[in-house]
Amino acid sequence: MGQLRDRMEADLLLAGYSPSTRRIYVGYARLFAKHFRRSPAEMGETEIRQYLLHMVEGQKASHETYRQIRAALSFLYTITLKRPTEVAYLPVRRTRRKLPIILSGTEVQRLLDAIRSPKYRVIGMVQYAAGLRISEACRLQPQDIDSKRMVIHVRNGKGGRDRYTVLSARLLEYLRDYFRRFRSRPWLFPGETVEGHASPHTFRRVFRDAVTHAGIAKRITPHTLRHSFATHLLESGVDIAVIQVLLGHASLRATQIYVHVTVEHIGRVTSPLDLLGTPAAVPLG
Repeated sequence: MGQLRDRMEADLLLAGYSPSTRRIYVGYARLFAKHFRRSPAEMGETEIRQYLLHMVEGQKASHETYRQIRAALSFLYTITLKRPTEVAYLPVRRTRRKLPIILSGTEVQRLLDAIRSPKYRVIGMVQYAAGLRISEACRLQPQDIDSKRMVIHVRNGKGGRDRYTVLSARLLEYLRDYFRRFRSRPWLFPGETVEGHASPHTFRRVFRDAVTHAGIAKRITPHTLRHSFATHLLESGVDIAVIQVLLGHASLRATQIYVHVTVEHIGRVTSPLDLLGTPAAVPLG
C-alpha cells in the first residue's frame, strides 16, 4: 500500500486509536489490497463486498474478525480516502451470542498452580483477581498498584479508557513478593515485546500448557479468567453496575451476559411448579 498505508497510520494516530488497534486496522487493509493485488484507491464497494463474502464463506471468519475487517475498511474509505459512500451500506453481521465458559474456584486454583513461571502465574492471578484483559495485565507498571486505596489503575484499556479496579489483599502479597525478587521496572512484568513488557502471545502459550497440566477439559483462554472474575463476583452478591465499572465496559449491556451464567443465582430461583398448592402460587384465573 506504500503511501496510502502511511496516511492511514497517521489518520488512526490522529483519531486516538490504540497501537494494537492501529496495527490490526492497517493489517486488514493490507490483506484486502493483497487479495485483489490492487491498491484500495483503485477499488470500491464491489470489491469490499466481495472480500467480506470471501472471508465469511471461504475463510469462515468469526463475527469478531468480520467486525474488525469491516471497521478497518470503513475507516480507510471514510477517513483516509474520503470516499464514505463506498462503505455506507455494508451489512452489520448478526451473531448468536454464546455464553462464556466459566471456571469453578477449584479449577482456577488448579490452573494457577499449574503455571510454573512466577511471572506468568502472577499475571494469571491479576486477571482473575482484578478482571483484567490479558493485554492490560501485561502492561501493568509498579506505580499502578495502589496499596493505600487497594485499587489497581488500569491505563489505556479498551477504547483508550483508564479505570480503577479492585486490588485483592492476597494478590498484593504475591505482587510484593514478586517485586522483591525481580525488582522489575518500568514494567511490572517485563518481556519480549517492542515496548518491553510481557507478551500476551507468550502468556497464551503458557496458559495452554497449564490447562493441559491441570487436567481441565473445558475449552478456555486467558480471557476465561476475566469471565470467571465477573461471574464469581455476581454470584457473591456484588451489584452488576459495580462489576461493569471494574471490567471497564462502556455499557451495562456488555456486562449483563454474566447474569445468564451465574449458576448460583439460577439455583436460588423457585420453579412455579414448587409453588403449586401453596399461598404463593399464581392464581390460574
